[in-house]
Amino acid sequence: MNGKLMKEVKIETTLGIYEDFSELPEGIQTLMDAAIEARDNAYAPYSKFNVGAAILLDNNEVVIGSNQENACYPSGLCAERTAIYYAGAKYPKAKILKMAITASSQNQITDKPIPPCGACRQSIAEYEIKQDAAIEIYFMGAKGKVVKSHSLANLLPLLFESSVL
Repeated sequence: MNGKLMKEVKIETTLGIYEDFSELPEGIQTLMDAAIEARDNAYAPYSKFNVGAAILLDNNEVVIGSNQENACYPSGLCAERTAIYYAGAKYPKAKILKMAITASSQNQITDKPIPPCGACRQSIAEYEIKQDAAIEIYFMGAKGKVVKSHSLANLLPLLFESSVL
């Protein structure tokens, strides 16, 4: 070893915090309401953890998704990916502007913001890169604070993307 220190890089994330749903701008409240409705229709008999997502497209369409579980656990799909893949299939030329996500547990109170899982972050990143435009993401539990991220890259700063393939 030559005793040199490696260079360190600090990566920071900046998030907006709303104290509760009522503080959200009206359009985002409407989008989150769609996510809540999707969450309430989730099929989660195994985890008892319901997630809903709603996506606003640049053509003003709103696409929703909820988690869909299966007794063969890897066969299920998260709400965010259900919504984003449907949006990509139904409106392939539309850009995704905003995404609202909410989660609730049938076993406990979810009063903390619940962000997308890693697999969903990677899937959302693919669309953010594809459209070359940020996707605003809002996420919450069943109640309490709502977090806003100005982009998915803000939540997953070291993206794995096609330029490395």
